[in-house]
Amino acid sequence: MANYKHLFFDLDRTLWDFESNSIDTFRDIFAKHQLDKIFPDFDTFINVYKRHNEELWAKYRTGEIKKDTLRTDRFLLTLKEFGVDDFDLAQKIGDDYITISPTKSRVFPHTHDVLDYLKQKGYKMHIITNGFNEVQFVKLRNCDLEKYFDNVITSENAGYQKPRKEVFHYAVSSVNAKKETCLMIGDDPDTDMLGAKNYGIDQVFFNTCKSNISFNPTYSIDCLSELRDLL
Repeated sequence: MANYKHLFFDLDRTLWDFESNSIDTFRDIFAKHQLDKIFPDFDTFINVYKRHNEELWAKYRTGEIKKDTLRTDRFLLTLKEFGVDDFDLAQKIGDDYITISPTKSRVFPHTHDVLDYLKQKGYKMHIITNGFNEVQFVKLRNCDLEKYFDNVITSENAGYQKPRKEVFHYAVSSVNAKKETCLMIGDDPDTDMLGAKNYGIDQVFFNTCKSNISFNPTYSIDCLSELRDLL
């Protein structure tokens, strides 16, 4: 085992249960805006939204679109598929999502136990996230996760999105660390694992969705509790 000192965690889908929290948020929004009058059912709304959201996030990561466009257009395009061209409604839904979602506090099993253990072991822990500033800091506070992390590095503050090498350089430099003492822990094969590998730091692949990965990460786990055995 390498002599790691700095642990960099992704937030969404690694610690914060993004899928469960998002579904809870969308149920609130679906009821508030009476979206049952537009969509045949909740699942249809979610599936169409997810498709547009994934396509727009891919463009956001490469700099093709701006944050404000992503926030509203993912809902506007979803509404348009069902004959509703209403920018104001899309904007209200987008604002509600940004406001409501970080108040949801489900985290993955063993999150607090493992972070307590790692903190007691003396590791310096940090967050690296592509999420928006106004959302990620609220999530950490509402889930009682703030206390574990010395630094929260967002792509907005770094000026680059994962998997760009620049965001990892920004993160490692900001904590005065050497690459060989750093370990990236995340769920995404491309943004977290390949990004960290290309920059030259070791990785722990938290494979919650049984995803295929094009290379062998340094370590792979199915449950956060396995970090105790690794570290």
